[in-house]
Amino acid sequence: MIDQFERLPGIGPRTAQRLALHLLRQPEDQIRAFAEALLAARSQVGQCQTCFHLSAEPLCDICRDGTRCDQLLCVVADSRDLLALERTREYKGRYHVLGGLISPMDGIGPDMLQIPSLIQRVDRDGISEVILALTPSVEGDTTSLYLARLLKPFTQVSRIAYGLPVGSELEYADEVTLTRALEGRRAMQ
Repeated sequence: MIDQFERLPGIGPRTAQRLALHLLRQPEDQIRAFAEALLAARSQVGQCQTCFHLSAEPLCDICRDGTRCDQLLCVVADSRDLLALERTREYKGRYHVLGGLISPMDGIGPDMLQIPSLIQRVDRDGISEVILALTPSVEGDTTSLYLARLLKPFTQVSRIAYGLPVGSELEYADEVTLTRALEGRRAMQ
């Protein structure tokens, strides 16, 4: 059981051991309910037909929300990124989940992502701005540049700013982060 927990992202050996020991102390009915919940989630959760976010319905809650701005479309690599943006409660537009990033080293090309559906959606729905919210990495930059080139004939394309995390010290930041922080600066209000 410990080995199975270790296979999960962000779970190291000690955490895996703690989780396993915790479960072993639980009553059998709770363990059974936990296992059934995992199996049910795996069999019932799929992708939204519009944005490709995780959903148990044909359309996710965000795509069904009539109060969202239909003119803004935020492109993310996966549902974890979408959920992180949603936690801010600042973004009120729609999303499009690519299902990953272009990564030739890993054998992931543009044709393996939800890029054709993104282009169709932007063209069909008259999106006024696409916001690229992709990881600041080689793969994220590659994907952003590729998408910007494809999308610019249809709409305005922007990318979220990158910089220093709140509470960090300048002296510990790397040069790339500092450069991006300077490039993404904005006027004080």
